[in-house]
Amino acid sequence: MPHPVRIWSIRITLVAALAVAAYLAWQSVRPDPLPPGIAASNGRIEAVSVDIASKVAGRIDRIVVDEGDFVREGRLVARMDISTLRAELREAQAELRRATIGIDTAKELVKQRTAEKEAAIAVVAQREAERDAAQKRHDRTRRLTERGTTSQQALDDDLAVYEGAKAALAAARAQVAASDAAISQARSQAVSAEAAVEAINAQIERVNAEIADSTLRAPRSGRIQYRVAQPGEVIAAGGTVVNMVDLTDVYMTFFLPTEDAGRLALGSEARLIFDAAPGYVVPARISFVADVAQFTPKTVETAEERLKLMFRVKAQIAPDLLNRYLEMVKTGVPGVAYVKVDPAAEWPDTLQVKLPE
Repeated sequence: MPHPVRIWSIRITLVAALAVAAYLAWQSVRPDPLPPGIAASNGRIEAVSVDIASKVAGRIDRIVVDEGDFVREGRLVARMDISTLRAELREAQAELRRATIGIDTAKELVKQRTAEKEAAIAVVAQREAERDAAQKRHDRTRRLTERGTTSQQALDDDLAVYEGAKAALAAARAQVAASDAAISQARSQAVSAEAAVEAINAQIERVNAEIADSTLRAPRSGRIQYRVAQPGEVIAAGGTVVNMVDLTDVYMTFFLPTEDAGRLALGSEARLIFDAAPGYVVPARISFVADVAQFTPKTVETAEERLKLMFRVKAQIAPDLLNRYLEMVKTGVPGVAYVKVDPAAEWPDTLQVKLPE
């Protein structure tokens, strides 16, 4: 039977060996210490959220995307029911045809009134000639009457003819003035008809714009997050149909303590390593540093001093880089952000940029 002292010696040796093995394993997986001038913090990938909404009130006809779908800018997302708008368009087009006929009618009326004025002017010339002839005859008769070679009755008859010619001339001139007024009225009707056509054209443009707006398209390239409404639902103007994230505006949000945040400048270099793809190092730039300190949220775990005041920071990924990997980008992915709080600091080999091929 083994001696108790020997058993305890074996046990101690085994424990020591296990301790050494555990230490060596921890050393092999422990991240290398960061060089001076570089800070790190846990964060999460986020992106700008965009609501795709209808500009006009109405019923949703169909939605052609599902949650999680990747969509390129300009892709069809949903259609609104436009049966009412189509009826309004047909009505406006009928009004346009009638108003266009009104323009032609008004223009013809202007021509007619102009011709009537020309005729009235000719009548005025005729009446002036008749008045002049009547005046000359009256003057001759008056001289003859003064000499006693003609009767007073002849003088009275010529005077009546002369006064009648003057009255006829006045009436002809009044007809010219009436023709001017008729022409002005006809031209006013033509202007009104043209204005009515312009108003109806504007109405048609508005209806066509509403029909175009009833076709909802992705304003940017991104991923559908939620279907806020469903086909058949009636929504108000501005009602959201689907929500998407803009994958061309992606950043990691993380928190830094006061000392590091105070040394961090906008535009500083950053490196991002995602938990889902630890083999890649993504370059970024600091686009935001909060000017007010806040408690670190529970969803972001720091190695030390979790309860101390921290500053929120954003590291923006360049849009041209995102465009190369748009379909691979996902929000909510956790990772680690490394930032240069000292511009002169050098990135270690483990933080050199490494992207998927």
